[in-house]
Amino acid sequence: MTTSTHLMRQRRFLPLFLTQLLNALNDNLYKNAMVLFVVYQVYDSPEMETLISGVATALFVLPFVLFSATAGQLADMRDKTKIIRWIKFAEILIMSVGATGLLLAAKGVQIESLAIPLMFVALFAMGVHSTFFGPIKYAILPQHLHKDEVLAGTGLVEAGTYVAILVGMMLGGAMPIMYSIVGVIVIALIGYVTCRWVPPAPAQSDENTVDWNPIRASKSLIAFSMGNLELRYSVLAISYFWAIAAILSVQFIPLAKNVLLADKQVAAVLLVAFSAGIAIGSVSINALLKGDISARYSARSVLVLGVLLIAFYGVCRMWNLQPQGELFTVWEFLAQPLALVLTFNLLLIAVAGGMFVVPLYAFLTTRVDKSEASRSVAANNFISSIFMVIGAGVAGALGFFGIPLEEQLLLSLILCVFSAQLARKLHATEALRDAEVESLR
Repeated sequence: MTTSTHLMRQRRFLPLFLTQLLNALNDNLYKNAMVLFVVYQVYDSPEMETLISGVATALFVLPFVLFSATAGQLADMRDKTKIIRWIKFAEILIMSVGATGLLLAAKGVQIESLAIPLMFVALFAMGVHSTFFGPIKYAILPQHLHKDEVLAGTGLVEAGTYVAILVGMMLGGAMPIMYSIVGVIVIALIGYVTCRWVPPAPAQSDENTVDWNPIRASKSLIAFSMGNLELRYSVLAISYFWAIAAILSVQFIPLAKNVLLADKQVAAVLLVAFSAGIAIGSVSINALLKGDISARYSARSVLVLGVLLIAFYGVCRMWNLQPQGELFTVWEFLAQPLALVLTFNLLLIAVAGGMFVVPLYAFLTTRVDKSEASRSVAANNFISSIFMVIGAGVAGALGFFGIPLEEQLLLSLILCVFSAQLARKLHATEALRDAEVESLR
């Protein structure tokens, strides 16, 4: 049985699902509470706002580049469940440090000399924490689920992650700072209790020597990921997708403010639509594929995403509406004739994205030996992080050179074509492998 409701009743899946959901929730609650508090309560300058936001993003992404290779090796060579428990215990300590920094800042005590450094140390540590947890949340699925359940499990993990990111972002922006301080510690404690219910997942590899040199380990990881055709095409297609996501994320809030002339609550509504779309697409692709791990719909999905981006661009160009005040409020925005079209368009873009990326994540853990599944996911995390940084950098450079925000959207179309081509190659390789297996029977 491959239905989501079936898996959500199983101990071999539900505790892991809840653990990763709480992990993503806490990451984003802390990060957004910290950045918004520092930007709006501590400093009052656009330059410092940009600097703080950029430093926070860099500190969180950097560990994925530095430690993904080591994280993948460790998860393949040790019991994944034991690693999860150590990671979740570390989260309690990390969030205690971050909460201390937030508390000092809220009280106005040694803000620049102690409070902000503590917050950034905790943010970097949470990036390390997520780097080591990331390979496990996908690689553990083939150990606990049946073959025809892996796609459904992957879709649920992806959907849960996006829902948790959205809720964390909203809570981080809406809750008073003292509630956020208590919340990050409480969520870390609940996450640790939940992870204790994850069944054992012993090492599948006979290797037991971890290479702690990040440069050498990263080179080895890249060679490993590029040496398997299905893995290579999956990793590169996912990485191009995350480059698209990085470009859109950089453009999203400026576009809402400067093109749609909408306030930050409207931007939050659009983020809700986007996150809901990813969740819908992540779950619905399993129903379409009926549990079969295949890339046969991936190329079409990302091309549909590209067409929808063109439609979104067109709606933005047609948006010549002026608010009564400085910016549209939520209700003023929703009352505009193009608002529902634009929101639904954004929802469908995200649905297409979810349908594209979930089967590719399933390839990472099922097209290699179980003893290499974590390294497969780690390779994807490493390369995707680099693509995201490049994508965000290119988007920032376009803005710096004065390219209008609407036209910046079209940059993503090139990456959609690259992703579709890689997905086609992946499906062709998949078909060839299936034919070879069939001929041996």
